[in-house]
Amino acid sequence: MKWIRERDALIAQTMAFVQSVTGKRDDAHPPETPAAAPEIPAAAPEVSAGIVTVETVAAQTFAIEIEPPQVVPPLPPVIIPPARTGGDFRSEMQARIANFRKHQERFEREREEYCAATLIKLRAAIGDASPRPPVEK
Repeated sequence: MKWIRERDALIAQTMAFVQSVTGKRDDAHPPETPAAAPEIPAAAPEVSAGIVTVETVAAQTFAIEIEPPQVVPPLPPVIIPPARTGGDFRSEMQARIANFRKHQERFEREREEYCAATLIKLRAAIGDASPRPPVEK
């Protein structure tokens, strides 16, 4: 049960570190008897205790400069184009639909041509195929 001793040693090290940082003893856990206390390895680091506040660190680390807000010029007004008339919209839609149909017809024609060419190649390959020689056993 070596892991139990290692766990107890880690807990003791952690408690010693917390006590050295806070500068006071933990009264919630009374000290254990020397026979039951786990051994702390000699390689435990020494920690110096000191109280550091956030303001002290911020003052030492950062020099905060606050710039005044910049004035943003107002945006120009949005100009909305006039509404289209009914005839103009209708003719544009008819032109788009006709263009779409032309594309669809072209795709269908290309598919048919590809299928026909593939079938011709397949039939030629089947017709030219010579019978295979018998397999020797």
